[in-house]
Amino acid sequence: MAKQRSFAGRLIIDSVSKQYKGGVWALRDFNLDLSHGILGLLGPNGAGKSTLMRILATVTKPSQGKVMWNDYDVVQEPDTLRSVLGYLPQEFGVYPNLNAVEFLSYLAAIKGLNNKIARQRVEELLQVVGLLEIRHRPLGSYSGGMKQRIGIAQALLNDPKLLIVDEPTSGLDPEERLNFRALLSDLSGDRVVILSTHIVTDVEAIATDIAIISGGYLLIHATPDELLQTVEGKVWEWVVPATELPDARLHYLISNTIRRRDDVHLRIVASTPPSLDARAVEPALEDAYLHTIYQNRNRDSA
Repeated sequence: MAKQRSFAGRLIIDSVSKQYKGGVWALRDFNLDLSHGILGLLGPNGAGKSTLMRILATVTKPSQGKVMWNDYDVVQEPDTLRSVLGYLPQEFGVYPNLNAVEFLSYLAAIKGLNNKIARQRVEELLQVVGLLEIRHRPLGSYSGGMKQRIGIAQALLNDPKLLIVDEPTSGLDPEERLNFRALLSDLSGDRVVILSTHIVTDVEAIATDIAIISGGYLLIHATPDELLQTVEGKVWEWVVPATELPDARLHYLISNTIRRRDDVHLRIVASTPPSLDARAVEPALEDAYLHTIYQNRNRDSA
């Protein structure tokens, strides 16, 4: 029997679609049922991720379908979710002349926290995100990673049960991305966390579930292990001369290339080996993600 997980809330996305002016559909019949844990929402740019995040954050409404939080219809009663929601949008701006304490105190007041609770909460969160020592520096002097950590701090002011972060590592250097992922993992606790990104490594180490979206459609919702099983026995390493790389790109799904002098080491996802001298290798999440996207594109073009 599967172990039952405790959770502080349940989020149900029921047949949600979103159509913009001009008849463009950003989401089509999207369904998810989420509770405790970190969901990695993966998809290429323009897949519909940010539209879904804005709907879940009650910033915009779906054209069709429902979003339920603990049996409350979020579209009809948005305050039932807003009171327990933390949101870091893709475009997060700060007031450059304010310091971290001033900025977070201002947002705490907007969220309705009383002064005593706000002061305590701001100090706690600055400690959590590792900015306590520089809390009096103006935000305009912060690096991209520091600003993203301030973004997480403001999203946590009300101790949310649902935390949504949209493309949080775009523009960060590798060390900042690593630190940000570790911070999200530490913060997951007893809440629902949705991490929306097009970068597979952002979710590979921390996601308990993964949903892949493309063209507004949900392609798959699975655990990382289940996703890896979809490409078990289908990943190959093949070394070819550099001159043969263009032809290989035409015929195979290549998830990675590494150049070594005149040769290229290809990582290929295919049901059968591309050559007798290709060797099978362990699949990675990037392989499974690209395979899922590739299969969907082939169905659309068929």
